[in-house]
Amino acid sequence: MTAIQIIPTDFRAAPALMLLLQRRRAALVAQAPGAKADVLVVSAQREAALGGSKGLAELARGAGARTLVVVAEDAATFALQPEMGGRLLRVALPAAPAHLPPLLQSDLLALADVVGGLVSPMVAGDAATGTLIDLASRVARSDVTVFINGPTGSGKEVLARFIHAASRRAAGPFIAINCAAIPETMLEATLFGHEKGAFTGAANANKGLIRAADGGTLLLDEISEMPLALQSKLLRVLQERAVTPVGGQGEVPVDIRVIATSNRDMPAEVAANRFREDLYYRLNVFPLATRALADRPEDIAPIAVALLRRHARGIALPRLTPEALSALEAHRWPGNVRELENVIQRALVLCDGTHIAPEDVLIDAGSCLMPRQMLQQAV
Repeated sequence: MTAIQIIPTDFRAAPALMLLLQRRRAALVAQAPGAKADVLVVSAQREAALGGSKGLAELARGAGARTLVVVAEDAATFALQPEMGGRLLRVALPAAPAHLPPLLQSDLLALADVVGGLVSPMVAGDAATGTLIDLASRVARSDVTVFINGPTGSGKEVLARFIHAASRRAAGPFIAINCAAIPETMLEATLFGHEKGAFTGAANANKGLIRAADGGTLLLDEISEMPLALQSKLLRVLQERAVTPVGGQGEVPVDIRVIATSNRDMPAEVAANRFREDLYYRLNVFPLATRALADRPEDIAPIAVALLRRHARGIALPRLTPEALSALEAHRWPGNVRELENVIQRALVLCDGTHIAPEDVLIDAGSCLMPRQMLQQAV
């Protein structure tokens, strides 16, 4: 696993940054003679003390670091400047009031997202999410089938991609199939492939998405939407690790790791005869569960800042004020991360370009948009 080394005495924000990275389950390497890390985080003052970029490069080589992050504190605004093809990242970090906890410091959260994103796509601040990441990391080391259950928009596919990236199959393909989005009449051919002339319109043979995932990971997203007739055929594929294309006569072996997801109560689906019991137990080898955003409130601020960085590309990164972050944490988020993403995009449109205040946080209240504080008063 890739690791990060931060010299804790290098800059004032270092201890708080390390705390945020630990919550994301980023691997931190302590400063010690001979310690190696993929990412090295130092202060601009240390760069100056080392005599500039040459001394900095020697420090990075000594640590075995592929990426170097240089933090300049007490800046007017947060800024990120990549150099050397992204191998050197210069971050301007404004000072924050000493009384503010790290999860209410937007600029510090942005720095944690820059550094943490170099080693893992997982964004977390809540202890329960950290535990989920730990479990996902452990199961990633094996090849067992994983079933991820959780509400829509709670990060099931993100978790599946994390498992793939942390596995021995990381260099192989990751093929995601949304079982709810493919028409039932096309699902079998899409999954298993087909031979030329197998049906009207099959002018050419197609190997299908299962074989496309050979050597990698196959994600069966919203597996509970798969028709019963197709479930039995999928069960055979999982048992035999072989596919028979539509119109084909023989089986083709496949080497895949399977991850399935659903937002439904699967035991209830089985009891109602909407999902095959044998297929459910074949998929449910290692169950993981994502939770609604409202049930992990300390994830809200880190995810909000990560979404802010994603959608603010090409423009300066505005700061989410502590009041705005508190307003976000107070909402129940029935739409989970997707709803939060909508709110962040609106805030980018409405803010003054430097700060996102509570009045820029508009919540979708039925047919109208209301600022967060107005919504609280209405309720």
